[in-house]
Amino acid sequence: MTRIRSLAFCILFASFSLTSCFKAHIITDKDVQKHYAAKVNKPKNYIIKNDTLSLGLSTMGADSLPMLLLIHGAPGSRWGYMNMLDDEELSKRFHIVSVDRLGYGHSRMKKIGPVTSIETHARALLPILALNHSKSKITILGRSYGAPIAATLVSMFPDQFKELIMVSPVIDPEKEKFYWFSKWGRMSFIQWFLPGAFNAATAEKFSHAEELKKILPVWGQLNLPTTVIQGGNDWISDPANIDFAKKHIKSRQAQFIYLNNAGHMITYTHLKMIKEMLLKKALFNDHVQMDAGKQLSIVHSK
Repeated sequence: MTRIRSLAFCILFASFSLTSCFKAHIITDKDVQKHYAAKVNKPKNYIIKNDTLSLGLSTMGADSLPMLLLIHGAPGSRWGYMNMLDDEELSKRFHIVSVDRLGYGHSRMKKIGPVTSIETHARALLPILALNHSKSKITILGRSYGAPIAATLVSMFPDQFKELIMVSPVIDPEKEKFYWFSKWGRMSFIQWFLPGAFNAATAEKFSHAEELKKILPVWGQLNLPTTVIQGGNDWISDPANIDFAKKHIKSRQAQFIYLNNAGHMITYTHLKMIKEMLLKKALFNDHVQMDAGKQLSIVHSK
């Protein structure tokens, strides 16, 4: 009986610890309803379904405007970009589309468990491209684990995209971070107590380094304006990821922005800067330095 009680305590403690560690990254349907209850402007919510998958997405702005496609990290959902969906300036200039990745929110691949393949995640987003009814190419922004998926999608369909922005990217296979609670998340009896998004994130975590190795050719294929933004105080994405980006992204249209004091959620803490980039109000010319490879190397502090 004592052993059973001890095991039960361990399960509850591990489940509570894992849930607490990532609670800030999860926005529930109730949270969304409460947030928009008193707002006049609300996003349009859709579920795209075909024979193999369903994709949950939310949009703001007229669909005749140039598309801004937002790809979230792990764990997370399309609502991780709620502040960008709500931004009136952005929705007047863009058809903002924020999508749940496979295994998160309302997106699933039928008859398949957690999806760990970066290529599969990217291909699953193909139906979204058909929603671009403007005469302009798509601007795509991927954060954290969403960054390599965004880059892979661009490499698959380069003619569809105008610009790639990667924020707090997890792209270096040698810099994958693991935490004291990571191994607990792989235990089936603990997973039973956890939300599906946590289990999907765990599956991705332990496959991510190998998946990043598979897409190494992608970085040399990027021939469009590409921006990489990394925070110096990011405890999720190793700041050295920006060095990987500088080494492997060969495009002369690439720029690298290192925010000394920023953490992981740069799309929240530095929304003004992100907007300036998207709206082209500022090009950070006062921070530009040319490196030996003639790429733009930008250092910008909050």
